[in-house]
Amino acid sequence: MFLFFDMVMDFGEMHPLTAVIIVLELMMLSVQLYFYLIWPYHRSRFTYLVLLVLLIFYNLAGGFFPDRDIGWLSLSAQNIIAHGMAFLMAAYFPYYFYISFDLSPLRFHALYGAPIFLLLPFLFFFVFLHILHGDLDYAISYGVLIPGLYSLVLMVVIFRAISFRVSSKESQPDDFTCLEMQAVYWAVFPWGFMPFFIYLQMDQWGRVLFANIGFVVIAVLFLFQSGKYERKQRRHREEREAMEEKQRADFNQTCLQMGLSLREAEVALMLCQGFEYKVIGDLLHISARTVDTHAHRIYYKLEVRNKIELQQVLGFSN
Repeated sequence: MFLFFDMVMDFGEMHPLTAVIIVLELMMLSVQLYFYLIWPYHRSRFTYLVLLVLLIFYNLAGGFFPDRDIGWLSLSAQNIIAHGMAFLMAAYFPYYFYISFDLSPLRFHALYGAPIFLLLPFLFFFVFLHILHGDLDYAISYGVLIPGLYSLVLMVVIFRAISFRVSSKESQPDDFTCLEMQAVYWAVFPWGFMPFFIYLQMDQWGRVLFANIGFVVIAVLFLFQSGKYERKQRRHREEREAMEEKQRADFNQTCLQMGLSLREAEVALMLCQGFEYKVIGDLLHISARTVDTHAHRIYYKLEVRNKIELQQVLGFSN
């Protein structure tokens, strides 16, 4: 973190607000990454991680570039990177909603519309023509027309897709997912006007404020969701452990009533669970031969011939 602030001091172009936002987002990223590593099958968390990484790179690029004091990178390349991150972020939004919330009406925009109407104009005006003529003002004046109009259309399409999903009786999401979709939508809503911000060449602090304020809300929402999910998992785990403990106690009681010793009850439980003799021996710290002896006594006392009959007699169920 101190190294980052040293870099900020070296590159004087970054606004202090941008630096603070980046530090906060790095902290949010670490928390989200922790929860994702615990449960990597959470699809919306992964797509949000990608979104957060893109946002951090957008802020870094917008904070450091363009800067004439950076001699190892030309101003043209700096402008391409800085503007490119904004276009890339905007192009990712429909894909984020499409994947995270299963909004099928966004499939065209996620896979084709955003690349065609956002990324292609950027490549043509901000990369090709900018490199060819070196005129950034021309790229800004004409390169944001199509993306600007498409961004407004995109926000309407996303809003309608969310409204349809929320009102759908067949696949209506739970209340929290509905809240999450709507909160994320309003968080990214200012990005619908990002091409106009670029056209107006808004100051860095203004772009940072508009681009990031909503994501702070999203971060709080995800932290709340993570806490809720962890509490739910812990409650289920405690309930499962209590149920298993009760089943084990009932199983031992049945074994004792049928004349088995405590050790034989332990072996009988593991036999019903499908463990091999060697595994049972390792768990109980006895030899496999001793386990075999206990098994023969159990089968003899209960008059059974195999594990299936043993499960049936003792009323064992998985």
